Amino acid sequence: MPGENLSRDEAQERAALLSVDGYDVSLDLRSAVGDRDDERAPRTFRSVTTIRFRCAEPGATSFADLIAPSVTAVSLNGRDLDPGEVFDGARILLEDLAAENELVVDAQCAYSRTGEGMHRFVDPEDGEVYLYTQYEPADSRRVFANFEQPDLKAPFRFEVRAPEGWVVWSNGVGDLTDGVWRFAETKPISTYITAVVAGPYHYVTDSYSRTFDDGTTLEIPLGAMCRKGLAPHFDSDDVFLVTKQGLDFFHDHFDYPYPFGKYDQAFVPEYNLGAMENPGLVTFREEFIFRGKVTQASYEGRANVILHEMAHMWFGDLVTMEWWDDLWLKESFADFMGAFSLVGATRFKDGWITFANRRKAWAYRADQLPSTHPITADIRDLQDAKLNFDGITYAKGASVLKQLVAYVGREAFLEGARRYFKRNAYGNTRLGDLLSVLEETSGRDLATWSRAWLETAGVNSLTPQVILSADGRITELSVLQEAAESHPELRPHRVAVGLYRSEAGALTRYARAEVDVFGPRTVVGELAGSAAPDLVLVNDDDLTYCKIRFDETSLATLRSHLGDITDPLARALCWSALWNLTRDALMPGRDFIDLVLRFAGRESDIGVLQMLHAWADSALTFYAAPEWRETGARLLADGALKELRLAEPGSQHQLTWARFFAAVASSEADLQLLQGLLEGTAKIDGLDVDQELRWTLLEPLAAHGTADESVLAAELARDDTASGKRHQVRCLAARPSAAVKAQAWASVVESDALSNALVEATIAGFTQPSRRELLAPYAAKYFAAIERVWTERSIQIGMDVVKGLFPSLQDSQETLDATDAWLAAHEGAAPALRRLVLEARDDLARTLRGQACDRAAAV
Repeated sequence: MPGENLSRDEAQERAALLSVDGYDVSLDLRSAVGDRDDERAPRTFRSVTTIRFRCAEPGATSFADLIAPSVTAVSLNGRDLDPGEVFDGARILLEDLAAENELVVDAQCAYSRTGEGMHRFVDPEDGEVYLYTQYEPADSRRVFANFEQPDLKAPFRFEVRAPEGWVVWSNGVGDLTDGVWRFAETKPISTYITAVVAGPYHYVTDSYSRTFDDGTTLEIPLGAMCRKGLAPHFDSDDVFLVTKQGLDFFHDHFDYPYPFGKYDQAFVPEYNLGAMENPGLVTFREEFIFRGKVTQASYEGRANVILHEMAHMWFGDLVTMEWWDDLWLKESFADFMGAFSLVGATRFKDGWITFANRRKAWAYRADQLPSTHPITADIRDLQDAKLNFDGITYAKGASVLKQLVAYVGREAFLEGARRYFKRNAYGNTRLGDLLSVLEETSGRDLATWSRAWLETAGVNSLTPQVILSADGRITELSVLQEAAESHPELRPHRVAVGLYRSEAGALTRYARAEVDVFGPRTVVGELAGSAAPDLVLVNDDDLTYCKIRFDETSLATLRSHLGDITDPLARALCWSALWNLTRDALMPGRDFIDLVLRFAGRESDIGVLQMLHAWADSALTFYAAPEWRETGARLLADGALKELRLAEPGSQHQLTWARFFAAVASSEADLQLLQGLLEGTAKIDGLDVDQELRWTLLEPLAAHGTADESVLAAELARDDTASGKRHQVRCLAARPSAAVKAQAWASVVESDALSNALVEATIAGFTQPSRRELLAPYAAKYFAAIERVWTERSIQIGMDVVKGLFPSLQDSQETLDATDAWLAAHEGAAPALRRLVLEARDDLARTLRGQACDRAAAV
């Protein structure tokens, strides 16, 4: 990573000096296949780039970006430069620039095994090789020479030589002539959203047609692809259905035709992200192709990602932020538009429930870390940018946009978007460009709103305060607002306050009022005189971004009647609020587990149920007092098995409870049942133990020492695929043996032989919580190794190791002290590395506070 960073100041200086007219990029990928004794050895491809650009100050000096093992030749304006003198491994020095320039760079670039740049994957099932690119925020320089910053947009022309029989895709339409794939020139776009996908992919086509009010017709060729081994599982019809529904929705609301010609979607192996919005060639992680039975929540999640990436075609690709400070201008909008279009255009009408329960949980956690930042962040360099693809930029930003829509009005918001696209098409913008157009369409002054919501960090808590008269009616209902000392901003909130009462076994709303909350206390006058409520739900209907708190009566009602809430969104909001109380050490972890055991079986929304399972597991692993964990684990396993047996045979609820039971199983009887389900000697009516579920059942057996290496090898022989290999690697690292843990640690920390996907799988297995004592020796090793790992490895692998191997399961004051000692001794470490350690330290401190709260509840 040294020398590969780029600061905001450098980018601004270069943008003021240079403007780019176009790129011609020629890649020779024929080296991707062929015999090689050691697949781990570096493998390179030829990359020749011609850049035409202008310089505002002739005679000035600047630089181009390239990360490559070697450069064969560099020519600037017909003048050959010595690569050894001008190329330092990350930059090409450009001196004495003319007003108009042509730079030609001939380089040998490296295939990647970390998901950055040109990733090369060998399918273990059939030996086929698959390539794809992934660049955000700054890895296109690993594939071709360029000016790697979002505001130096240009048209691109790609040509690719590939092995015989392969197909190649890029952003534009391509054709094969004389052994060369040539692609149509793109519109002006940023470097990080150019893309190449190449290999023997299974490819399916369709088309989209739209006739507009002016009589013009838009035809968009659609394509979708995956590895050949996944073709039998590829439900491309559903992918195309959601794609067409999304295109209709965005055309209806944006009044700007899709601008990038074709629309291909590639599901690729070993992908680091959920997806990437490359115009005309969106890439997704292949796990969105489901090899086994999954719940509707999985299909909803995939549809949301498809629509999120499609929204980027306008927010991010057509109009792009100048620098990563305004990353939210694309990611927050895409996250909001994903849910907005999901509900408005597809069969997934409960998308806002998922948003409230899952996406906002991500935001609430991120916004309470010491690294929290305003939505419009201060991004000093590329390492900052990489780490800011976080819950603030995505989920909090989307939540705030949801509020903005309510604040300015839906039509004013959409009309503002339409004007924003037309005025800034193929250009770059800042925060003020968007706010000014929204002020035009809404008539509202957004400066104050922006300062409160976009330019400050932290999350507010809203708590109801109820005063009752002698006859049991509300004399006064107020909303109290609090903020953390570290981020004391009290924001304006538009909230709905709902009053609920319990009747005939149902907890339903009987009164509701909307109010603007300002300052520490706001009276909700409209509800005065209402009958006394059993539950007051602040932020009913999820209009604002806040942590919900409860008065004593409401909390007591939830403890007894949470499952009686009839409205699924209100129920999801209450669950989310109770989880925040647990994380904030205001509710014992064992109490949250008890609520899950008593009420989760009545949860109708499958996505909420899956989230409850994840939270209950976290409550046991981190927030329950260590001396109660064994009891808690037994209770969870017994409760999960009970619900599994009660669930409707063959239902998605049954599958969800089966997966949760496997996750918490630990007793001999539990493990015997899992073994029986695998072998077919035990049956649960309606439960189909397909290959994916087999691996789910095997992992706890491996973690508890029941499934050994030979069992896992036999399972891999049964499922000798890329997915099977990832599962096997995770299970192997989960085994309860000191030697196993040492081998797993060495394979990740001391070696770079594993691909990104197998690094991720190894870490997941290594950090199984069932045998914490086996991980104790690695706390000191972690702090001794992380700075070296950060220096030597790519930023993606560095992040995986630093986050994934932090000794969070060694939950003691000693570990907290060791973390503080490392931070004190490494004040000069890379800021991005320190941020990751600070975040992990905060989680550990929260764990200890939660355990103290839980322990006190037992006294």
